[in-house]
Amino acid sequence: MATIDLIVLGILKKEPLSAYDIQKLVEYRNISKWVKISTPSIYKKVIQLEAKGYIKSNSVKEGKMPEKAVYSLTEAGEKEFERLMYEIASQPVRFFLDFNAVVVNLSSLPPEGQKTCLTEIENNIKTLKAYLEDNIREKKIVPNIPETGMAVLQQQYVLAQAIEAWIISLKDKNLSENEKQ
Repeated sequence: MATIDLIVLGILKKEPLSAYDIQKLVEYRNISKWVKISTPSIYKKVIQLEAKGYIKSNSVKEGKMPEKAVYSLTEAGEKEFERLMYEIASQPVRFFLDFNAVVVNLSSLPPEGQKTCLTEIENNIKTLKAYLEDNIREKKIVPNIPETGMAVLQQQYVLAQAIEAWIISLKDKNLSENEKQ
């Protein structure tokens, strides 16, 4: 998947890291909250990118720790990073929100079931919003947080607000339609 390639190459563009360190950075930056990326996919991706010649590994031993592979970008990796940046930036923006599969099928449930599903989605959005608020507040006081990282958090927060308002209006609409029936 090109997105995971870009994330791994982008992280390694800044500094050489082990697969474990890449995974920890993905967790720390909450990347998996806005891109489908899992821990196993990072390890698999590092192996694939090395096989393609985009990254190379060096064995490093620190103190009494066991040897580990530290990856860095190759010249071909630099070119692939740039190619992916331009390719993905030029694609239409799409929002894949899994809960929309539920929304599309709401009318197949009885009114009480519709209300339950919308309430669940609404609660999940509220949880996400609270998480983002806390994260934004925490990151504002941490030095050296990249501006782009904050921009992504703020983007996610605005999206959560919009979805929350949309769910409320959808619930109101469904309630009034069910009252008419």
